[in-house]
Amino acid sequence: MKKFVLNTKRLTYYFFEGIAALIVFGIFRSLPFNVASAFGGWFGRVIGPSMPISRRAVKNLTRVFPEKPPSDINYIVEGMWDNLGRLVAEYPHLPNINIYNSGGEIEIIGVNYLDQLRDDGKPGIFFSAHMGNWEIIPLCGSQRGLPIDRVYRAANNRLVEWLYSRGRASINGSLIPKGPQGVKDILKSLRNGQHLGVLMDQKMNDGISIPFFGMEAMTASAFAALALRFDCPMVPVHIERRSGTKFRIIFEPPLTLEKTGDKKKDIHLLMVQVNNIIEGWIKIRPEQWLWLHNRWSD
Repeated sequence: MKKFVLNTKRLTYYFFEGIAALIVFGIFRSLPFNVASAFGGWFGRVIGPSMPISRRAVKNLTRVFPEKPPSDINYIVEGMWDNLGRLVAEYPHLPNINIYNSGGEIEIIGVNYLDQLRDDGKPGIFFSAHMGNWEIIPLCGSQRGLPIDRVYRAANNRLVEWLYSRGRASINGSLIPKGPQGVKDILKSLRNGQHLGVLMDQKMNDGISIPFFGMEAMTASAFAALALRFDCPMVPVHIERRSGTKFRIIFEPPLTLEKTGDKKKDIHLLMVQVNNIIEGWIKIRPEQWLWLHNRWSD
């Protein structure tokens, strides 16, 4: 009986959560792109900092930047919520974004590295972080003839997941959910010469310990192992919000894959490169990273 009550409560919660998400999605989709973004940013700044989870962002920032006064920390937190609110509001407009004909709204640097992976006849991996509007990045491949299979965490709520799929409908490539089945799909994708996109800035308890901002952090290492196994390029890419709905997408040269014969050492060295690169992005635009992650062990 207790389990039945809990399941009923969960289903009721999912129902109302899904309806709320559907209403919000519809409102933002009905507004012009820049208006929706501005409204989402305002809402994020007003509501976000007062939410209990925001304390984790303050804690993480204080840990990473102990020299910054509280006023600077709060400024970054407010900027983070502004960016997150904008991202949510921009999501329904993803299908209408033209990366390569944006009238100056989207600047792309290093697109030759994307073309290189598209044309080299090998599988490849693009890695990024939860910065700017990270959902826009896969459009770069779709609109340049390179489908990208994206690894993601599926929403628990089926209606919310359906809304996610609507926003991502214009992106070519498969969505690979995390989990046992996802592992099989990832291997299949690389064996077939496909390209993967993955966000590599979250904590992974069953990963390996790698320094991140000078502190050890459990980090997913599976994609480094796959890059070494399939001898495929691993390309860093991230997006910066220049202002409002103006973005800069930066593709960087593929990482150097060192093969010493010591598999664990090679994976560790590659993941040190990955964390150092992501750390560099965050230092430049700290207000655009998702500081809500429980990135370090307490």
